[in-house]
Amino acid sequence: MTAPPTVTYVGTATVLLRIGDLTVLTDPALDPAPADYPAARPLHRTAGPALTVDLLPPIGLVLLSHDQHADNLDRTGRKVLGRAARVLTTPEAAERLGGRAEGLAPWESREVTVGATTVRVTATPARHGPEGTEGVTGPVTGFVVEYGVDGVERADETDETLQPLQPLQPLQTVEAIETIESGTLYFSGDTVRHEALAEIGERFAIDTAFLHLGDAHFPATGDLAFSMSAREGAALTRTLGARTVIPLHFDSWAHFTEDPARIGEAFAAPDLKGRLRVLRPGVAETL
Repeated sequence: MTAPPTVTYVGTATVLLRIGDLTVLTDPALDPAPADYPAARPLHRTAGPALTVDLLPPIGLVLLSHDQHADNLDRTGRKVLGRAARVLTTPEAAERLGGRAEGLAPWESREVTVGATTVRVTATPARHGPEGTEGVTGPVTGFVVEYGVDGVERADETDETLQPLQPLQPLQTVEAIETIESGTLYFSGDTVRHEALAEIGERFAIDTAFLHLGDAHFPATGDLAFSMSAREGAALTRTLGARTVIPLHFDSWAHFTEDPARIGEAFAAPDLKGRLRVLRPGVAETL
């Protein structure tokens, strides 16, 4: 039978995807709240994730935009990395994390196979702040995930190297899958809008874009923004030509300064009508 992919919003930039036989987790920030993370720019979590670790299924792949900030990878998230079969991230993060973490430079691709499902993951440009702040914020990456498309064939057998080392309790049972629909997903990672992102829309036809918003600011850096606002997310949607946008990274932390209501307002423009989709926390929904 054909089963469409599902997505569950866990919180912040953490989503759980099920694409055929492959389970994907993004930017695992899973600590309970409230929580504080001392740093040059301290972070404070005000609300916890919708799913606890014991409710996560075995993870075949983690897409980690970067490892240096707790709202993308926290203490509990690091434990999940240790159980995941494979982690794709920046080269710098892969060097720090070791284990099964593999670094991708922008436009590098890897194919990941679990069971009868193969996806192609391509790293995309991202910049976690205004130009010139890269030395402070550190490197970050976005990802494009293609499934069921030409050149990404189904595997004949399971790649045992990609199986989780320590399985967790499954979230739900999924029946055997013969075929899956094709699609292209874009995960922006923590980035501001800048010119390099336009090439993503030139290279890929994006079905669903998961955009990190929140208009992140810190008292020590004044007016400098370290993630997109809702208005910038809407502008990027036009640039990419994405058919659907799922907002992430917009609440539950003190440094997300924009009222989430601005997201709906930004996407109410006539040319964006019907593109915004807000996920319900903790609920598996069909893509």
